[in-house]
Amino acid sequence: MNKRSALITTAVVVIVFAAGLFAGRQWGQHSSTTTSVATTTNVTTTTLANQPTSAIWPFASTPTRFATPELAAQTFVLDYLGFTNPVMEPFQQGDTRSGEVPVRSSLNGATTTVLVRQVTSDDSWWVIGAVSPNIVLATPTALQAISNPVLLKGTSTAYEAVVNVQIRQDGSLAPLARTTFMGGSMGVMGPFSKTVTYAAPTSPAGEIVMYTLSAKDGSVLEASVLRVAFAK
Repeated sequence: MNKRSALITTAVVVIVFAAGLFAGRQWGQHSSTTTSVATTTNVTTTTLANQPTSAIWPFASTPTRFATPELAAQTFVLDYLGFTNPVMEPFQQGDTRSGEVPVRSSLNGATTTVLVRQVTSDDSWWVIGAVSPNIVLATPTALQAISNPVLLKGTSTAYEAVVNVQIRQDGSLAPLARTTFMGGSMGVMGPFSKTVTYAAPTSPAGEIVMYTLSAKDGSVLEASVLRVAFAK
């Protein structure tokens, strides 16, 4: 084999090897210490002009779509909520196109239940909300049109009673508002009432994101996420 042929053969081997590595990479697998990691690849489709009415994640403006509910839930808690090493539990089927995935921030952590559904014709999976038994929002309700400022009312329990809250809009992780409220503490649920003023959104819908943080390292412990519309 001459020198030129040898170089061409080497280049082909490198390209094939690199392609194999890329094909095996799973979008959303951020930590090797995650207790349970989804193993199927994402489905890529064309982007949508608008976010589906009930869907929070993925962002419709990106081509990323998920073939399994587990991968949709896993990337949501990692990339949208900021969990560090989530413990993923098995998908629990609801009807034929929906269900939920329980997630904990650690083996003994509180459970955040991620609600998932196939909301588009390509049968990909989307996150439509998340609930924690320790952060319960009574007002507003899901898909309600909220005005600015918005009054949040419900019950909660958290370390030193503090719950963090953000108002976000579709397609962005940057909050329109960021603040805290206080409810119950030490495992005892207590009422909260908080009026939140937020920057003018540029999209018709978004989310109320409520979460607690670890006193030890500041990591996210649990969260409740409610999808809402913005009143015109």
